[in-house]
Amino acid sequence: MIIPIILSGGAGTRLWPLSWGDHPKQFLPLVSNKTMIQETLLRLKGLELGAPIISCGEGHRFMVAQQIGEISEEKPTILLEPMAKNTAPAIAAACCAAMKQDKDAVVIVLPSDHVIADVQAFQKAVKAAAVNAENGYLVTFGIVPTFPATGYGYVKASGTEADGAYTLEKFVEKPCLEKAQEYLASGEYAWNSGMFVFKAAAFLEELKEFNPEMAALSTEAFEKAATDTDFIRLNSESFGKIKGDSIDYAVMEKTQKGRVVKLNAGWDDVGSWSALYDISQKDENQNVLKGDDIITLDTTSSYIRGGKRTIATIGLDDVVIVDSDDALLVAAKGKIQDVKKIAEQIKARG
Repeated sequence: MIIPIILSGGAGTRLWPLSWGDHPKQFLPLVSNKTMIQETLLRLKGLELGAPIISCGEGHRFMVAQQIGEISEEKPTILLEPMAKNTAPAIAAACCAAMKQDKDAVVIVLPSDHVIADVQAFQKAVKAAAVNAENGYLVTFGIVPTFPATGYGYVKASGTEADGAYTLEKFVEKPCLEKAQEYLASGEYAWNSGMFVFKAAAFLEELKEFNPEMAALSTEAFEKAATDTDFIRLNSESFGKIKGDSIDYAVMEKTQKGRVVKLNAGWDDVGSWSALYDISQKDENQNVLKGDDIITLDTTSSYIRGGKRTIATIGLDDVVIVDSDDALLVAAKGKIQDVKKIAEQIKARG
């Protein structure tokens, strides 16, 4: 049995103006008629699963409960993080919850906002990862790269394949283009997916070795948690003392038990509107039009997402237009990564 741990604490500001504040991208139906957090759990259907554990912030608790309840009869455990402390403490607390279900639990840790096109290939990779996890390894999924991406971190896999996995040699930060081209040509590097499979106890043991304070405080935050109807509130005093860190830095870059399962399943972290354009079906003009009231004339290679108003475009190429109830984004697709700066300015203005 595999227990899903879904991380749902992100703000998703790179998809402003739709993803923002109380409605980050994981709660939006951006790719299908299901929201991204729903899709994350649904792609595990068919595997032998325990009750899911969702880690999120206070402000999103009712949305999580509602959206998971719409697709699953299994009541989830919803852990409320008192404040953002990055992924390692959230995963540690969730592992404590998993061990309440099963002291030998194997968990799969998934961000709530990724897209995976080939579910069958994904599930095959999960099964291979679970075999390695049963043997005490901490497994990450390395996405087989399709181009020399500079926006992703990488993992280097070495050795020969055993039980569907390779030895995790090292993590590398987002590279320059020249380095990314070298990584792609070598065949040894894969994109860092941020998805993991391991025994909950094995992860906590490694965290205790490399960061005993974080391990102790995360465990304490769970043990002192308060139950509030459908939610478990991690103890804010204990959790607040934690020096936040990512799972990569806290454990995966240090462990000698790391393994990589290579995954080629149409993965995307949907980190921008241009990424959403890339994975969406295009019309005859290479446009992606989302909405019922969009009129285009001499417009090509653009992503246009309508709201309640009519959107009309004339003579445009390679743009992104996103309309929401209270904001309108118009940007050159090549500059869309800067939308995060706009969100930061708006936040600064209050």
